[in-house]
Amino acid sequence: MDRKRWAVAPATLVVAACTWLATVGNLALWSELHALGALNGPADWLLAAALAAISGALLVALSSLFAWRGVLKPWLVFLLVAAGIGLHYMLAYHVVIDSTMMVNVAQTDPREVGGLVGWDLLFTLAWSALLPAWLVARAPLGPWPGWRRQAVRNALLAGAALAACAAFLLAQFQPLAGTMRNHKQLRYLLNPLNSLYALAELGTRPLRNPIGPMEPLGRDAQVAGTREKPPMLVLVLGETARSGNFSVNGYARETTPQVAREDIASWRNAWSCGTSTAASLPCMFSHLGRTAFDARRADSENLLDVLQHAGLAVLWVDNQAGCKGLCKRIPNVATTFEKDPVLCAGGECLDAIMLQGLEARVKALPAERRARGVVLVLHQMGSHGPAYSKRSPPEYKRWLPECTSINLQDCGRQDVVNAYDNTIAYTDHVLASTIRWLKAQPAYETAMVYVSDHGESLGENNLYLHGMPYSIAPDVQKRVPWITWLSPAFQARTGITTECLRKRAGEPVSHDHYFHSVLGLMQVQTSAYDGARDAYAPCRAAP
Repeated sequence: MDRKRWAVAPATLVVAACTWLATVGNLALWSELHALGALNGPADWLLAAALAAISGALLVALSSLFAWRGVLKPWLVFLLVAAGIGLHYMLAYHVVIDSTMMVNVAQTDPREVGGLVGWDLLFTLAWSALLPAWLVARAPLGPWPGWRRQAVRNALLAGAALAACAAFLLAQFQPLAGTMRNHKQLRYLLNPLNSLYALAELGTRPLRNPIGPMEPLGRDAQVAGTREKPPMLVLVLGETARSGNFSVNGYARETTPQVAREDIASWRNAWSCGTSTAASLPCMFSHLGRTAFDARRADSENLLDVLQHAGLAVLWVDNQAGCKGLCKRIPNVATTFEKDPVLCAGGECLDAIMLQGLEARVKALPAERRARGVVLVLHQMGSHGPAYSKRSPPEYKRWLPECTSINLQDCGRQDVVNAYDNTIAYTDHVLASTIRWLKAQPAYETAMVYVSDHGESLGENNLYLHGMPYSIAPDVQKRVPWITWLSPAFQARTGITTECLRKRAGEPVSHDHYFHSVLGLMQVQTSAYDGARDAYAPCRAAP
């Protein structure tokens, strides 16, 4: 074949690749518009065409910056592959892509990657990205001019693309504005512009909102009063647990029978700080609350630091993807890759592994700190999806059939719910086992607080998993369980009774209360404590 005869101009290759991206790459956008009833007539089709044209024109303008010898093809291949990956997950789980989702991707551990990568991804990549990427790589380009002439051509291409973008925007401004205003999720489906914007937003965030040096917090902390026995508080951090799927919160299925037999109180109106672990954990361990945390100009020490400043023994035990930097200044241990033949038989460890050898781990903490009190943090794998079936052992699979596919849309919705509810039944076992373990610690006055980091979508409105932008996320991704167990001795110590907490079960609480509530339970006195945000304070008996 005469490659010179069939050679294409760089601008032609750019326009062809960006047209593919703006049309085929945006199948998730067209699917969402169809689901919203916005593709039902000529006016709607014009709107969709304008969206495709605007998306394509912006991609052409951006790609003109990379239209140079040795750079153009790798750039276009990158765009195609990024769009193919984004397309798969937006179609498979109806997630959207923003900066928070990009942080989740960056912090995903190998076990979670294994639960998200399958043949469906490879198939989608093959037809949506790899085939056009191969054509781009093989396309013969004509001779490149000198850099000055190429710079002029690139500028003309960018100018023409931006002019076309402006023309389509003006022609369809009213319907576009109304659609985007009423359906904010659409802006996060423009592929791959959504991924590029999210990466740019993350990359420029330090310039727009610089985070200063770590600020000290609670250096004046001390434990109030003395008793014969020190307190021991276990903070169980749930993962992806929906409040509405706990039978102690009114769910029709008996998902939490073991915990229900204990003397517990459960808030039914508890709300998360974010819709992902990366967003929620740093926020809930901060003293600031969600709004102030998002607007902060400097990071500060967190709840664990303040507890340690008070002289308490603190330990983080992790069976998940890490502590998001919260535990780097305190003792911590990971159980992720333990070799227990029963609890770790499936290639990952079930959450009960965190209780194995826990007493020995406590005894290894400094004795002078243990004498003041102990705070243990157990970070669960919990109900992390989409591989829900891996999060519960056979004896806790009470509802069958359950979905075993990582592509949740391959399963009937009830099978997805079955698999998820089985994870809650296993979490119920882990929590009850933790309470039994605490009851067997005669040297301490014990308590447990269980709070999840965020919730989960299980197919409602064809939406799965979590991580939606907080402003448009459904309540099931933000409403979380908050369960408290206080031993009789701990109730006597603090003056907080379970009976009082039960009477307040319907009152709203949130992660904004978490920092101050834990300090209050441990009777830590510090200027960082805000009694108005201590969720347990209304039940604390007057001294």
